[in-house]
Amino acid sequence: MDHVLSTHVFVNHRLTGATLSRIEQAGIPAVEIFCARQHLDYRDKAQIAELGHWFRDSTLKCFSLHAPIYTDEIWGRSGPHSVITITEPVKAKRLPMVDEIKRSLEIAEIIPFRYLVQHMGVAGEEFDMRKVDAAFSALEELRIFARQRGVEILLENIPNELSSAERLRQFEELTHIGLNYVFDTGHAHMHEGVEPAFQLMRERIRSTHIHDNNGKEDQHLFPFMNEGGTIDWKKAGELFHSRQGQYPLLLELKEKPEFTAPLDAVKQVFDRLEEI
Repeated sequence: MDHVLSTHVFVNHRLTGATLSRIEQAGIPAVEIFCARQHLDYRDKAQIAELGHWFRDSTLKCFSLHAPIYTDEIWGRSGPHSVITITEPVKAKRLPMVDEIKRSLEIAEIIPFRYLVQHMGVAGEEFDMRKVDAAFSALEELRIFARQRGVEILLENIPNELSSAERLRQFEELTHIGLNYVFDTGHAHMHEGVEPAFQLMRERIRSTHIHDNNGKEDQHLFPFMNEGGTIDWKKAGELFHSRQGQYPLLLELKEKPEFTAPLDAVKQVFDRLEEI
């Protein structure tokens, strides 16, 4: 299966050509770039231009972009005003958030990518039909904006009452919006379980986020290698390989101090997943 690495593993560092060169030299063919302003500032035209120039001279491909979830550079710690969510029911508050996502989509004009990964809501958010309506309105607008730039929006299952695998299916049944999915193993493990979530989403999965956790916290652990992860990777690997060609194996990991050479660890994870 195709291999993709999310730059989330380096998300607390500014994304540069040097980082991308290390990924390329590790033999990884494609990346998903995580839009966090301390890492990739989607409003910084100089950084985007620099990376665009690097990609034009490289064999490494940008497969996808993860939409921003905060407007600040410190993971939303500047306050609630920094959260970007398409489920905001008040239109006057939601539209500036939609504009933030549009700014990230404009990156495709410089660095082409196939998919934008989008959350519906934030972790732990409760179900509310007003929020469903808000998300539908936002996604209708964003889908048109993305299509004009050759990008398809994918919805990710996340641990809340709006975006579980079951809720994503329900959202499609209610809206007929026709969006495909990113299957996130760690988020599924915290909610329905990896296999039940996969079975609910399988026909529409176009990408993955592969990482481990203890079933309670969103830890983004390295599969097979970090202590505390409890996903059954043999079973998960069998599920992934049951639909080869439909999506890549995409690792979305968190930087860990015990891995002084994280890209070596990434290669080992890919090898273990392929051995299953």
